[in-house]
Amino acid sequence: MLTRRTFIGMLPAPSLLRVDFEAPNQPSSKPWYASMRRCGQLNLNERDPLTLDVSKWIDYWASLKLDALLLNGGGIVAFYPTEVSYHHRSEFLGTRDLFGELVAAARAKDMRVVSRMDCNYAYEEALRAHPEWFERNRDGSPRPHGESPWLFKTCMFSPYFAEQMPRIYREINGRYPVDGFFTNGWPSTGALSVCYCESCRRVYNTIGGTPPEETNATDPVYRLYYDAFMARVVEVWTAWQRAVTENGRESVYVGNLGGGIRTVKNLRPLATAAAWFNADHQGRSGDTPVWDCAQQGRVAQAVMNGRPITNVTGSYSNSQPTWRHVSKPAPEMTMWMAQTTASGMVPWFHWLGGAPEDTRWQPVGRDFFAWLAREEPHFRNVQSIASIAVLYPQRTIAFYRSGARDRVTTSDYLQGLYYALLEGRFFFDFVHEDDLTAERLRRYRALLVPNAAYLEDSACAAIREFVSSGGSLLATFETSRYTGWGDPRKDFALADVFGANVDGDLVGPHGNSYMRIEHPHPVIAGFEGTALLPGPENRVPIRSTSAVPELTVVPYYPAFPPEMVFPRTPHTDSPAAVFRDTGGARVVYFSGDIDRTLWRSGSADLSRVVQNAVRWLLGDARQPVSIEGAGILESFAWQTEPGYALHLLNYTNPNMTRGFMRAIYPVGAQKVAFDVAAGRQIRNVRALRAGTTLNFLQERTTVRFEIPSVSDYEVIALT
Repeated sequence: MLTRRTFIGMLPAPSLLRVDFEAPNQPSSKPWYASMRRCGQLNLNERDPLTLDVSKWIDYWASLKLDALLLNGGGIVAFYPTEVSYHHRSEFLGTRDLFGELVAAARAKDMRVVSRMDCNYAYEEALRAHPEWFERNRDGSPRPHGESPWLFKTCMFSPYFAEQMPRIYREINGRYPVDGFFTNGWPSTGALSVCYCESCRRVYNTIGGTPPEETNATDPVYRLYYDAFMARVVEVWTAWQRAVTENGRESVYVGNLGGGIRTVKNLRPLATAAAWFNADHQGRSGDTPVWDCAQQGRVAQAVMNGRPITNVTGSYSNSQPTWRHVSKPAPEMTMWMAQTTASGMVPWFHWLGGAPEDTRWQPVGRDFFAWLAREEPHFRNVQSIASIAVLYPQRTIAFYRSGARDRVTTSDYLQGLYYALLEGRFFFDFVHEDDLTAERLRRYRALLVPNAAYLEDSACAAIREFVSSGGSLLATFETSRYTGWGDPRKDFALADVFGANVDGDLVGPHGNSYMRIEHPHPVIAGFEGTALLPGPENRVPIRSTSAVPELTVVPYYPAFPPEMVFPRTPHTDSPAAVFRDTGGARVVYFSGDIDRTLWRSGSADLSRVVQNAVRWLLGDARQPVSIEGAGILESFAWQTEPGYALHLLNYTNPNMTRGFMRAIYPVGAQKVAFDVAAGRQIRNVRALRAGTTLNFLQERTTVRFEIPSVSDYEVIALT
């Protein structure tokens, strides 16, 4: 069978410009976008050239004190008099150069301009002239857009990406003083598309077959296609970065990423190519929890290592269904921008259409951005000061499947752990599974691993080294039971670290199973009055090297009808968890999907168990920041250029896990203990949103103060 290395070497020259995962050349000094703190976007529609008032719009964006403004240049529709063949001019453009007018006006207000492009669709005239540019179905037919069927989907492997888009970039660069290019919708972080055009068929011939149209890492052809697809994305990204910086031009190409914690494409090679990571993660819908944006920030930080990250806030109602031309509620909009800022990203405020009949969104963005500008130094972060790392299990989230688990939402494991950490007021960072180096992990006291079932040998080795060096570990369920592609192992690759071995086939899904408290332990403290705790829906039968398990399995028994509800096997010696203390490192392994079950059920008991486990792992090494008070808060703590900043996001809201927030529910006093560097004397503690100075007491390296209340978002600056 072809290996990845063999496959990459065999790719036909016409299908790929160059295959590598090297980062494009970056300027030696910091580029302009490295200091960017506020970004905005006016997304034009084809009719806008008839009526758009340039000065009015630019005045609005200038009132937000933007560093950069995104404006539609071209791709699907050119908003300037393009001379590139088959680059469709807006049919309403006439003699106007709308893009040029907007660029000139924005530059006159000292705003950088990034040209917003769309490489995903083109008009039928281009399809007739260049059929080789477009994606095809199995029967050879082109793929029209679902709502705008006069547009057709272009193919990433085709010359449209290799030749046509660079032509457009060069034309815009040659005419206008733009500072960058952004592509809408590409490459995204979602599932891979499968196309049947000639360019793609050449790739399929090379890999030995046509890949499945659904994500399926068990298929050997899919694996090779995944590598080819990722290589092509990085290759195009790198080529476009070269194109926009030709002739010494200081510019940048920015791709469209995002997806929060739900990704299929591996973010590590994408981040290697990206000089600037834009998360086009504009809002939430359905039953998505409110902290979805903060999770996006943590994911992006895990792969960008301090390089620029922006996140888009859509000011329109991107709900289900979507309403493009009415505003979402101000509390929801503000919370999204607040999470963006708190997690270390740069907010990017977005509206679609040049003649809005709903302008309720405008003062919301203006007020928030004006506040950001006033307090800008405190948002120049140096590093997070969290002492806990949470593994971002890229491959498990992308590929995990087997039997009953085909129906599982793969992000539920991470989501359950995340919720417990919020309830416990823990400070943590995400670490990508491909970045588990000794250097990256050295700063953390504990590593938490939410069912990283698909885990490469190298990642397992890094975790083992972390524990052997004194780091503590929490892991759940099938962590390390499969290779990165999902090939089953005979046992956990980390069995020696867990102190547990697989002892049978997966059990579940079953409700009404339990964990029995056999012996006292700090992880199961606080449960006086019960011998039973809720059990996970699924578990791996294990045998443990521990002599006496503190928690044992009580197997499932019927929950209905009431007459049948009694345990058939009330006692077993099968461990539900393993707690190990080696004198330096501590290890907690749960054999069941306690994290996923917690998220699905909302169980307070399971959340307490997870929180207890994390506290036990930390031992005497307390967190650098502690917060005591009522409410559900998410907090971030940063070392900043002038000192330190503590960000508090108040999620105490009936719309925390469904729908848009439409009102704010303030929480009361929060008592904070914040550790600063040895020798650092704090002279001022200020609440930036409230605009008040707080009384504080510093005892050696610990600064203590009380925040009277938190409305939706507060930032405490320590200088």
